[in-house]
Amino acid sequence: MTTTGVGHHEAAGGPWWWGRRRSAVFDVGLAVASAGECAAEGVAFAGRAGVPVAVGVLFGALAGSVLVLRRRWPIAVVLVSIAVTPANMGFLLTVVGLYSLAASEVPRRITAALAGMSLAGTMIVTFVRSRQDMAQGNLELGEWFVPFIAVTASLGVTAPPLLLGLYVGARRRLMESLRERADSLERELQLLAERAEERAEWARNEERTRIAREMHDVVAHRVSLMVVHAAALQAVARKDPEKAVRNAALVGDMGRQALTELREMLGVLRTGESGRSAPVPLAAVGEAAAAAASRAQGEDGAEGPCLADLEELLGQSRSAGMAVDLSVEGVPGGYPAEVEQTAYRVIQEGLTNVHKHASGAKTYVRLAHRGGEVAMQVENEPPPEGVGDVARLPSGGNGLVGMKERVGALGGVFVAGPTDAGGFRVSAVIPARG
Repeated sequence: MTTTGVGHHEAAGGPWWWGRRRSAVFDVGLAVASAGECAAEGVAFAGRAGVPVAVGVLFGALAGSVLVLRRRWPIAVVLVSIAVTPANMGFLLTVVGLYSLAASEVPRRITAALAGMSLAGTMIVTFVRSRQDMAQGNLELGEWFVPFIAVTASLGVTAPPLLLGLYVGARRRLMESLRERADSLERELQLLAERAEERAEWARNEERTRIAREMHDVVAHRVSLMVVHAAALQAVARKDPEKAVRNAALVGDMGRQALTELREMLGVLRTGESGRSAPVPLAAVGEAAAAAASRAQGEDGAEGPCLADLEELLGQSRSAGMAVDLSVEGVPGGYPAEVEQTAYRVIQEGLTNVHKHASGAKTYVRLAHRGGEVAMQVENEPPPEGVGDVARLPSGGNGLVGMKERVGALGGVFVAGPTDAGGFRVSAVIPARG
């Protein structure tokens, strides 16, 4: 609100319609000067009109003091200046009034009409006074001088303040437009910054979720098997020493593999590319976690776990005492790597949950290749009495959530829940797109 008197008053505390006290003092000073000029010219007007001098002076002072309203009512000021033109007074009133009118927000057609009226009035009065002076002998010039002086005087009084007011008004509007544009740009930049911060926060949250999911995939399955083998080792240590030795070897191998994979991920947190301690973005940690997870079940140089590694995965569970049946339907297609890895992780998570919550339960793994999609299911029967809690494996409830996110990211469907027989079922269908 920089173009209205109210806005200026609120911003700077000027009186009435003035934006600043300095503007009010300036306008009052102009009004006093104009009133003094018109009052002095009122003496001559009173003599010509045959009225008392006091009346002429008072009339001139009142007419000139109207200039104090030039910012609020510029049209009224110009109309008064046109009205007192025949009395040959109000030069300052006319000049400042036209300037204020041209610089204001008054429509240009009104400004042109009032300026034309002022020009015509000044021209007529100057023409008549010049003819009177020549008739009285005060001027002894040719007839051409009367129209020349009338046109010149009227243009000299009207054109300069009008053009200057138009320039100042246009410049003021331009500055206001630039300020508004700058304010708008600042608001847009602030909005963009807020949106960028929101996107960055969303990206950080997504990266944290991905890191948690990848670390869960790397650690949960191996550690679960380690706990199961440790429980079996405790149970057969005295009865079957040879089996206990085998179980101890398996626990050691799995522990070393888990430590290697954890070291690969956590090493990124401690060391940058240069080998020196440096802060690393979450994205780098996520990439390391994904890479370690991809190598969790593969040999060196392998691209990561795939459906061809299912027998090895099931063999690890069987060695831990789980009875697992695998059935495969259809002919495997050339699936993209992320599809095979996700399918593998779903089956791995299903087996891990059986180890955690239903140790000793009969488990069925079903895999179906259906051309445009691959479906998998891990279902276990209720665990035998007194066997389900032997391992006492903790659960954070994040495995199924992570699998649902993985499958959903590929446009698939993931369902998990208890069965009517008292067991549990994990199912997923993933589109086999490239």
